[in-house]
Amino acid sequence: MTLILVRHGQTEMNRGGRFQGRTDSQLTELGEAQADMVAATLADSGATAVVSSPLLRATQTAARIAATLGVSVEVDERLIEIDYGTWDREPLSNVSADEWARWRADPEFTPPGGESLLTVWDRAVACADDLLVPRRTTIAVSHVSPIKAIVAWSLGAGLDATWRMRLDVAAICAVDRRGADPLLLRFNQKPGAR
Repeated sequence: MTLILVRHGQTEMNRGGRFQGRTDSQLTELGEAQADMVAATLADSGATAVVSSPLLRATQTAARIAATLGVSVEVDERLIEIDYGTWDREPLSNVSADEWARWRADPEFTPPGGESLLTVWDRAVACADDLLVPRRTTIAVSHVSPIKAIVAWSLGAGLDATWRMRLDVAAICAVDRRGADPLLLRFNQKPGAR
């Protein structure tokens, strides 16, 4: 059983250094090319299912992967990006040093009108746990916050570990399960790399 996690390709918002939580952005031309590279990289993965966040940038990435594998895309709301509330669409530089410090120190910190990293952790980990099915490889297309939460969970680390990870657009990660425990197989793999 393997769960392959894919971060969607590039969008104008992430290229521009802006918060892009629930904003429904589409892939840039480069993002589409990245999604095609991910699809080619995962063509021989043995995956029999592709699951996606409902946001457009993720479903566009997932559709390219699914077409390569000859499967359809299922949507799972638990894979959606964190809700940044009023910070959505704002430049990351607009968040004060004090707000960043509070956010990093408190997993229950919530951006104004948004959701906490703890909430993201709970839903993303529950999703990963459900998708780690014996004798099945599943590809899940999601976003930086849910994927980093799943990776931290697979390492047995806490939420604070997510602040010490860099996850690039169109990056590939994979988790497995050995007995009852999740296991990280790969992290932040670039498409085309083996």
